[in-house]
Amino acid sequence: MRIDKFLKVSRIIKRRSVAKEIADKGCITINDRIAKSSSDVSTNDTIVIKFGNKTLTILVKALLDTTKKDDAQKMYEIVSEDYEHDYRNE
Repeated sequence: MRIDKFLKVSRIIKRRSVAKEIADKGCITINDRIAKSSSDVSTNDTIVIKFGNKTLTILVKALLDTTKKDDAQKMYEIVSEDYEHDYRNE
């Protein structure tokens, strides 16, 4: 499954077009390799997504073509969620 579709179906990112844009900017890695929007994701892959000052690391648990809202979180496990603090604004 493509990374942009996985992020949309799992509801980590709400729109596939936004997931594609983030991936193509080099803000997503799969197993420590920079991913493009067309990069494939498999179960047990580790995905790191950088959103501004937030870095989200997830483990892929399942690949589903469609999901209901309640089932979306079964597709991944959050490994870590880190925030960079901006000290310049203090």
